[in-house]
Amino acid sequence: MSRILIRLLLPLLFVLPPPASAAALSQRQKTIEELGKGVAIALPVIAGGITLYKHDRKGSLQLITATVLTVGTAYALKNLVREERPDHSDFHSFPSETSALASSSSSFLWRRYGWEYGLPAFAASSFVSWSRVQADKHHWYDTLASTGMAIGYNYLITTPLKKRYNISTALEAAPDGGMVRMSYTW
Repeated sequence: MSRILIRLLLPLLFVLPPPASAAALSQRQKTIEELGKGVAIALPVIAGGITLYKHDRKGSLQLITATVLTVGTAYALKNLVREERPDHSDFHSFPSETSALASSSSSFLWRRYGWEYGLPAFAASSFVSWSRVQADKHHWYDTLASTGMAIGYNYLITTPLKKRYNISTALEAAPDGGMVRMSYTW
């Protein structure tokens, strides 16, 4: 009986299209994936460079601590949670370590130096998250979880930098729109 099934099913292997996991990424998807990886590596380097440029030793320590905790937590969860990647290559989809690395730096810049530094960095880390989803390496919620971890750790660890003139600005969202807040501390 098994020989009959094999003889019937074997020709189907040559007729059926390849499974989704065997489909290769297009050149555009490969380029986007590689660019996303490059941005993910560049963000912590740039954030570290900003702390050095500003002679902010405390900020450097906070950046390193938040990044190690975020990426370390992402790595630990990746090995504990069994989530299949969209390209079906393995079961290490949740959460995205690449997005965690990028989001940790952008969250640090926003929390430490304000929205002026954080907004462009957040746009870059959003591109990294999008590139991971576009390349079928992660689901959207994998990258969202990594971003949430990065924001949480930076909220707990990073303190806003006291500015020379004690003027601080903030960009806030409201139900009817948004607002820019500027305050002076005596």
